[in-house]
Amino acid sequence: MMNDMPFQRLGVNIDHVATVRNARGGAYPDPLRAAKLAEEAGADGITAHLREDRRHISDADIDGLMDVLSVPLNFEMAATEEMQKIALHHKPHAVCLVPEKREERTTEGGLEVAREENRLAHYIAPLREAGCRVSIFIAADMRQIEAAHRIGAEVIELHTGAYCEAIAEGDHVTRDRELAALTDMAAYADGLGLEVHAGHGLTYESVSPIAALPQVKELNIGHFLIGESIFLGLQPAIREMRRLMDEARS
Repeated sequence: MMNDMPFQRLGVNIDHVATVRNARGGAYPDPLRAAKLAEEAGADGITAHLREDRRHISDADIDGLMDVLSVPLNFEMAATEEMQKIALHHKPHAVCLVPEKREERTTEGGLEVAREENRLAHYIAPLREAGCRVSIFIAADMRQIEAAHRIGAEVIELHTGAYCEAIAEGDHVTRDRELAALTDMAAYADGLGLEVHAGHGLTYESVSPIAALPQVKELNIGHFLIGESIFLGLQPAIREMRRLMDEARS
């Protein structure tokens, strides 16, 4: 069947391969090996979040990914001076700014751009000058999207966590409300000239309605795929996600 919509990229987040490695220390499992297997399975990019506390991905992992990847690296980071220096040193294809708190288990909510508009505009300027595509991880909120546009971001990534949680909890009212917001804000951001990505918490059960949004050019998925790889293997898990994404867009 011919696709009616443009191809949608799949970025695979390998953070939690490093989480398993770090639980015991040592070198295994190797996130770089996971990244190469993901490439072979059809991933269009690799995402890695270098946290301030280095709880999973390490500086050495970023060094290695820059050396071995033949697909783009999406370098997730907090908007700190330390992370800016690392990004400017490596100049990855993409830099995605995310909120970060030490006490959180995973990224909670989107970045508050509107309140920090002036600081973030100055923060991303050298990253853009270095050739990095700057993405902002935000809620499906018009105010935040407009602020991301004003500061010069080229890409936004819409936070799908609340939508995915509603599906997992069987809360159809919240699911429908969150999906409607994601649908409307993807179209709004696209109308401003922003490239739209989406991610956080997506599974086989929740991915299809998000993949079907015509303005969403890329999905970034990690924790679920690493979890499924325990049962299926990493490459079959990725290929099934790719199949569902393609089916949703056909």
